[in-house]
Order: sequence, then structure tokens, then C-alpha cells
Amino acid sequence: MIDHANRIRGHFSESAQLKLAAAEALTPIIARAANVMTECLFADGKILACGNGGSAADAQHFAAELVGRFERERPELPAISLATDTSLLTAVANDYSFEQVFAKQVKALGLAGDVLLALSTSGNSANVIAAVEAAHARSMHVVALTGRGGGRIGELLLAGDVHLCVPHERTARIQEVHLLMIHCLCDTIDTTLLGDET
Repeated sequence: MIDHANRIRGHFSESAQLKLAAAEALTPIIARAANVMTECLFADGKILACGNGGSAADAQHFAAELVGRFERERPELPAISLATDTSLLTAVANDYSFEQVFAKQVKALGLAGDVLLALSTSGNSANVIAAVEAAHARSMHVVALTGRGGGRIGELLLAGDVHLCVPHERTARIQEVHLLMIHCLCDTIDTTLLGDET
């Protein structure tokens, strides 16, 4: 008989250990990513977010936290998830290729100084890679959330970009840390805009 309780405890333990390891390695890089985003917002820019599957959900989550609120009331902040318009996604996938579903939107909406939040647990999602390339062509900054060494996306990043690469191979664990990093980004942006709440 399978010991489900032991497996569940194992998930919690592995996730907690990874989060502590990621905090040690990534805290200053998360702060730098938040600074890039805040500077963009102060300059009246916007943040575009993209990813597939669970990463699409994380992109949507991030945009919702900025446009609505995170934990405190504040003015709305301009953020758009590129993974939510089904008519646009299916049109571009049908007429061009699925690889272009995010890049087309970056080309249409992105301006110099904007930020692309690119999420890919493997770092090798072809449509996210194309979005990163489109963002660079638009003189945008990229904040990339990856895992497994960063893949092709890690190789494409430029000096002004920020790479948050979770030190793990397992998709579920990487996504759990991605969500925590998104909340850290939102909190740091809010603290910069509103001050520290004690």
C-alpha cells in the first residue's frame, strides 16, 4: 500500500528546503529585478508577462496583483498577461505558429523601457524565447524566471536583464519558488512606492 502521508510530507519538506536555498542564492537578484520593474513603472512604462501552462497562470497572477492590488491599496500599475486573450492566441497560432503567440504581442505593445517578465521552468520554451528576442528588439528589459540552469533563455539575456533561475530540476518545485518570487517582486514594488509598513 502506498504511504500517501509520507509522500505528502516529502513534498512539503523538499519545497521548504528549496525555498531556503533559493532565498540564500536569489535574494539580491530578486531585489534587482524589482528595482528594474519599479524604475520602469516610475518612467510610465508597463510590464508584459508571458509563460505556458503553470507559468501562464503565474504571468496572469502577477498582472492581477499589479493592476488590482497585492496586500495594500495603491494606484493601479500597468501590467498585462500575454497568455489570456484566447482569440489572439489562437489566431496567431493558426495563422503563423504557436512560437509567435507572445512575440507578436510584444511587438504590438512593447516600448523601449518596458519590461518583459518571461517565465519558463526549463528556460527552453520556444514562444517565450521568441518573446525575449522581440523584447530586446524593442529595447525592453527582461526579467526571466527559469529553472534547470536557465536553458536558452539564460543564454539570451543581456547586461540590463535579470535572471532568476531556481536551482532545481523538478517542474513543480520550480513553479512553487516562482510564485514566491512573484510575491516578493510585488511586495518590493509596493514597498518602494508606498514605504515600509510596520
